[in-house]
Amino acid sequence: MATFLLKKSYQLNNLKEIKFNDLWGDHGVFTTMWIFNTPFKILFFKDHIENLIKSAKVYGIKKNDLKKIIFKLLKENLSNSKNYNHLLRVALTKKVISISVRKKIKIKNNLALKLVKLKRQKPEYKNLKYKEILSNLSKLDTSKTDIGLVSGKKLLETGTSNILLAKDKRIYSPIKGFYKGITFRSLEKKLPKIHKRNIFVNQLQEFDEIILIGSGKGVVSVSKIYENNWKRKSLNYFKLISKVFNSEIKKCKKITI
Repeated sequence: MATFLLKKSYQLNNLKEIKFNDLWGDHGVFTTMWIFNTPFKILFFKDHIENLIKSAKVYGIKKNDLKKIIFKLLKENLSNSKNYNHLLRVALTKKVISISVRKKIKIKNNLALKLVKLKRQKPEYKNLKYKEILSNLSKLDTSKTDIGLVSGKKLLETGTSNILLAKDKRIYSPIKGFYKGITFRSLEKKLPKIHKRNIFVNQLQEFDEIILIGSGKGVVSVSKIYENNWKRKSLNYFKLISKVFNSEIKKCKKITI
């Protein structure tokens, strides 16, 4: 169960605080960011906020000065005296904005995947139609296991992260049907060419590595898949991608809101 440092909701029209609502299942969008250190830093903060506002417009959330509203609420609720290692979530509907800060789970070295027949609704956006994914994740120790989302016999992503696979000195990503997260987008520009292909479950044994990339997990190597008997054969690309990721962390600057 998640450990929350902060949970607040506000009416979007007047910013009056109301009872907390996580908004899962509603018509809207959200973003999750890694907040760390003191004074706090937020990895890829600008990209997260710009993508959230862009997605909000698609979902009919057309509040004027939305960016200023988000900054105002973050300034009120975050503290430069706290030592963070948390996940900051901002969620929006046409009527409500919710902000939460929960403790970041430390991922075990031997993370496994459990395959589930499931696909995000409108995966091109980070929308709030997420209850089925959360229901599956709630049954697991997410420090040890993530769910692999499978549709049409193809592995698309996990419940929390984007997915890369490696073999024969090449990196592969699914072609479509998944949400491309901000962390993935940011690292993609700095990695060797990523080749697009359908990742069929019955062909997973071809791959030496499976690597997860996301705001919550950072960069993680998958050790095995329960239903498939796939096991990790190498850590070469995991080490490469981790190096790039750690470089981005070092470059991340204190946030001024």
